[in-house]
Amino acid sequence: MMDTMMEAADADPIRLLALREAPLSLDEVYAAVGDTHAGGTAVFVGTVRDHDGGKTVTALDYSAHPSAEAELRRVAEKVAADFPVVALAAVHRVGELEVSDAAVIVAVSCAHRGEAFEACRRLIDDLKHTVPIWKHQRFADGTEEWVASC
Repeated sequence: MMDTMMEAADADPIRLLALREAPLSLDEVYAAVGDTHAGGTAVFVGTVRDHDGGKTVTALDYSAHPSAEAELRRVAEKVAADFPVVALAAVHRVGELEVSDAAVIVAVSCAHRGEAFEACRRLIDDLKHTVPIWKHQRFADGTEEWVASC
């Protein structure tokens, strides 16, 4: 019994990190953070909404800098170091997305729910503020704009 607990404590809590052109899977992310040591799992799903700044959004593209995956890992490592994380996962979509598509999914499991909520919030906030991913929005009126997520 003690060996199993030691192995779990020594295991890398970062179970899944990715930037993908393919649609994201909530089931995959949730499964990645599943662990018998976790009593709480928090998940955040960011989706493409149909409006921004008073305009109707029709579609958008996400582009990532070549350093984005390394920065995503740095963010995940910091969250895992700052919170008692059992497991952590984060995936972000790149390429063309439509309204209602999942753009980002993050999940964190911890022994307790409060820790899981806090760590998940930090993970998505830090990802959005520091990982170099940019959004190119197209609007129904024919205009478009670039929005930096960091």
